[in-house]
Formats: sequence, C-alpha cells, structure tokens
Amino acid sequence: MENIFSNLDELIRIVEEKKRRGKKIVLANGCFDIIHVGHIRYLAGAKSHGDILIVAVNDDESTRKLKGPDRPVMPEEERAEIVASFKYVDYVLIFSGETVDSILLSIKPHVHAKGTDYSVEGVPEYNTAKSIGCQTVIVGDPKEHSSSDIIKKYFRRE
Repeated sequence: MENIFSNLDELIRIVEEKKRRGKKIVLANGCFDIIHVGHIRYLAGAKSHGDILIVAVNDDESTRKLKGPDRPVMPEEERAEIVASFKYVDYVLIFSGETVDSILLSIKPHVHAKGTDYSVEGVPEYNTAKSIGCQTVIVGDPKEHSSSDIIKKYFRRE
C-alpha cells in the first residue's frame, strides 16, 4: 500500500507539503496487535482533531518490549496494512522504539493523540510535544477494550 512507510524521510516530505497547503496534522500511535472497537474509536477521535492522520505502528521488536515475549500476534506489515485501510487513517509509519518522541521532533504535527488510558500530562511524549508547540489530546472511549484482554480471554477458553 502506498500510504505505509518504514522510511521517516519519505513521510516528512509528504507532511511538509500537506502543511504548506494548510492541513492540520495529527499523529496517533500504538501496537494495534489485535484490532478491536477501542482502536477504531481512538483513531476516529484522533482524526477529528485535524485533516491528516498519521498513525505510527510499533514494529515487532518494540511491541515485544512493550507487550511481552509472545507478542505481537500479527507481524508489523500486516498490522500496518490493517490500520492503513481504515477510513480515518491517511498514512501509517512502522517505527521502532517505545515512544514516538523522535517522530514528533521530525514531523512536528499540530496534534498528538493518545488513548484514554492516559492523562494529557501522563503521556510519555508530553514534554517533547509541548517543546515543539504540538497539542496533546486524549481521545477514544474509556479503556474497556484491550488486545491483551482479548488474548487472555481466548487462551482461558482453550
């Protein structure tokens, strides 16, 4: 899919052009291992804060560090393709690392959206976003859905 990137430099060029056209850029991020309605509501909420939604999807290695040795369930390319297919999402970037600090510093979006399991000041990248004039927003429904919970429920039934 042509809206999926693993090279940040290519995405930066596109973002700069969108900014020149007056578009408001939003960055969201996550592992998106097993898609559930909470992900959809998070992405819809993120898109409501701007014109262009970029979703940074954790690569396999960083997902393992964040979620445990048995994760991800699906490989990064498949997770990125699924996320890229959603109507709210304009671009997907597969990234390594546990935070998107470097992505924020590189693309300088107008808004950084995180899910309701955070408070604005509790977002790990909050200070980085603030330093570049990027607004941090909390979006989506209450944290009542989780890929980890779905996996636990599935394996309990076996």
